[in-house]
Amino acid sequence: MGVIEGVWANTLILGGLSYILTFAFALVLGVFCSMHEDSPVDRVICKVGTITNCIPSFWVALVLILVFSINLELLPSSGAYAMGQADNIASRTAHLILPLIVMVLGHLWYYTYMVRNRMLEEIRKDYVLLCKTKGMTRRQIVWRHCLRNIMPTFISIMAISVPHIIGGTYVVEKVFSYPGLGTLSFESAKYHDYNMLMVLCLLTGIVVVFSNMVAQIINDKIDPRMKHERGELL
Repeated sequence: MGVIEGVWANTLILGGLSYILTFAFALVLGVFCSMHEDSPVDRVICKVGTITNCIPSFWVALVLILVFSINLELLPSSGAYAMGQADNIASRTAHLILPLIVMVLGHLWYYTYMVRNRMLEEIRKDYVLLCKTKGMTRRQIVWRHCLRNIMPTFISIMAISVPHIIGGTYVVEKVFSYPGLGTLSFESAKYHDYNMLMVLCLLTGIVVVFSNMVAQIINDKIDPRMKHERGELL
């Protein structure tokens, strides 16, 4: 357990930041594209997203290392901090940049499309036409009504995506030699340390269950009807 205590914070920081940034950007881009459907900007974002989504994350990581670490020598390519600078925030931040970029690019476009499509479905509903007849602008309708109506779905997607984000974090940690639970998992598998693997699987399962519980609580606050529907089913 002492080994886990030394690396779990690194995974929490990398995974947590990539999780927040991915869904924050996905929400903003998805809403923006839905408000400007079929515009040149919308088409460019969709095409760039489609291309980027087809590129494996490890390949993106290798390209970024080649460009920014080897050729330009701007960012470090491995580790969580420079030698002897464990408490240096600037060093830790520099080592996080490339893994974060890979993580966000690897997951961003899929969730952006989901938000965009869900928003377009909402915009085409009858109540939106009623809001327009009352003189509300498209921006007001989207931000006051449509966005609120898709939030339960969006939060549920965030909860369901936790295992996917964790898996991506583990792979990125290995590529960048980032000392976290992912690197520890690969090392444990390499040296047949099955006890450590079981502990890591248990921790991952606890995180997934906890995230689903939090998502359910938040959804109940946003849309009380969901709680009543579950009560009727029970």
